[in-house]
Amino acid sequence: MLKVAEYRTAAAKLTGEPSIALLFRRLSETKAITIAQIAGRVRGSGSGSEFVLACDMRFASLGRAIFGQLEVATGVIPGGRAVQHLSRLMGRARALEVIASADDYDAGLAERYGWINRALPDKELGPYVAALAHRIARFPLAGLLTLKERVHAINLAPEADFRRDSELFGEGFRDGEAKRRTGLLLDRGLQTRSGTELNLGRVLGEFDS
Repeated sequence: MLKVAEYRTAAAKLTGEPSIALLFRRLSETKAITIAQIAGRVRGSGSGSEFVLACDMRFASLGRAIFGQLEVATGVIPGGRAVQHLSRLMGRARALEVIASADDYDAGLAERYGWINRALPDKELGPYVAALAHRIARFPLAGLLTLKERVHAINLAPEADFRRDSELFGEGFRDGEAKRRTGLLLDRGLQTRSGTELNLGRVLGEFDS
């Protein structure tokens, strides 16, 4: 179940601020090169999309992985870095399409849009990611650390931008409309396998509050 207040409280304990965006930024800033392997549905902050965006690389299963950002359907913007990441990864037009539509995107389209590094057949996904991780691990650490620092200097949004998105998300929920719309979706089975979860993109497109 969506528990925004609990997420923000947990983030405050770890970062000093009630911001999921800043919490995920800490993941991006770790010295390790992080790789997400995705073989299921990842949407929004609580359901994984913004977590995998915080990783350095993303590889997904064709036929199994689904991506989405549902927040706009409830009246708020993504608060956990999706606006910053997707705008940089996809460009302005596609980022607006993805976020404003609140639709589901399969791994093939996510690859075309730049959301992920590569979409692979399910049986090839694990071996490919493992081989890549082991290959990278064989190289000198000093060079990898410098590489990650320089790439982030070019592409990682300033902390203030992540903080602002998080603030706007929180403000949206405090005004009541997002809570009301989220409640309606939960009543219709949001985040339940027997309810809307398997077809959330379609349900959101038909949602009329």
